[in-house]
Amino acid sequence: MAQMYTELSERHQQFIAEQKLFFVATATADSRINLSPKGMDSMRVLDTRRVAWLNVTGSGNETAAHVQIDPRMTLMFCAFDGAPLILRLYGKARVVHQKDADWPALYSLFKPLPGARQIFDLAVSHVQTSCGMGVPLMDYRGERGSLEAWAEKKGEAGVRDYWAQKNQASIDGLPTQILERNT
Repeated sequence: MAQMYTELSERHQQFIAEQKLFFVATATADSRINLSPKGMDSMRVLDTRRVAWLNVTGSGNETAAHVQIDPRMTLMFCAFDGAPLILRLYGKARVVHQKDADWPALYSLFKPLPGARQIFDLAVSHVQTSCGMGVPLMDYRGERGSLEAWAEKKGEAGVRDYWAQKNQASIDGLPTQILERNT
């Protein structure tokens, strides 16, 4: 049975720290809903009502476009081993780009990742747990390393060129401000 909380307990925080994968969902009133998997040790719990995650360069940039118009965000964590559990965080997010004043402080919380482009800072309004008994048991075998290798090979200038070509707008044409706020 699902339970709702107003903040992250120590047990919730520990569960988040143990997860290798989480999912982020965003949308605007007129856009497609975006649901993306995230990994690479990119999540940090800042306090009982705030989390941040480091976003690296990918094929799209939907989350940044959505959050700048409508800050609603849902994060979902699933137990793929051990006791079953699904944990959802609901709240309002803001996108922090490299030129923003609070980038250095937030970025210092993460291991530097090649291709880092934004940090999402989520003010958590609700925490929901549910049973997760329908989630399959799966074994973690390690990080792929492909995305880091791709960004390292491209180099900083190559990644910025990629942003210019592929990351300036969402699939619905919404601006991401990636070049204006990162270069």
